[in-house]
Amino acid sequence: MTDNQSEDAARGRDDLPATPESTQLEVVEVRDGMFGAEDSGDTSGYGRLRRTIALPGPSSRPYGGWFDDVADSLEAGLGDLATSVPDGHPIEKVVVDRGEITFYVRRKHLRAVAQLLRDDPALRFEFCSGVSGVHYPGETGRELHAVYHLLSMTHNRRIRLEVAAPDADPHIPSVVPVYPTADWHERETYDFFGIIFDGHPALTRIQMPDDWPGHPQRKDYPLGGISVEYKGATIPPPDERRSYR
Repeated sequence: MTDNQSEDAARGRDDLPATPESTQLEVVEVRDGMFGAEDSGDTSGYGRLRRTIALPGPSSRPYGGWFDDVADSLEAGLGDLATSVPDGHPIEKVVVDRGEITFYVRRKHLRAVAQLLRDDPALRFEFCSGVSGVHYPGETGRELHAVYHLLSMTHNRRIRLEVAAPDADPHIPSVVPVYPTADWHERETYDFFGIIFDGHPALTRIQMPDDWPGHPQRKDYPLGGISVEYKGATIPPPDERRSYR
């Protein structure tokens, strides 16, 4: 039980999810070295490290506690959209892991799902607290992920939405029309990961210079960078330092 769950239990919250953890894993890549760098020297000293990168697979009902209430309300709210779309259900899968629930949404339906989550009285996820980007180079056709963190102040609940897009077509609908607070978060995700949020009012870089080449937090971004000078001392970029391979 997490600290937040303990606090909720102390306040009389007896509807906390039992959270049956997903035991199925989906392997997305096998990474060599600390950072998986392939085009520059490994300066971490962990060049012989080999790690399997696996994600929790889909969970089965019942999810536990209010997780099922949210899933039921979302399913009911989607209504005809859930049965009429030619490319499958708007919700790809639901994952319960480490006491948290994530809804994987097909990207073309992201805005409709977000609108429902915000406006339905049984859901009322009024606040998007952040947007995160993730890059899985080994997950062919789903290399780029955007993760939306939603809060219901009405019901004191938190969920995540996750959307995947291929590297060759890195487009995801912007949720700024639904959650204006996502404006700068989507800009940062675009800046660092190269995900293009269609319909964003001003999708420009927010931290890197406008003419900066590439997106620095992608796994295929070279470790080599620019020299850093601090109080007269110069630190060379990683690709010019000692390689431990």
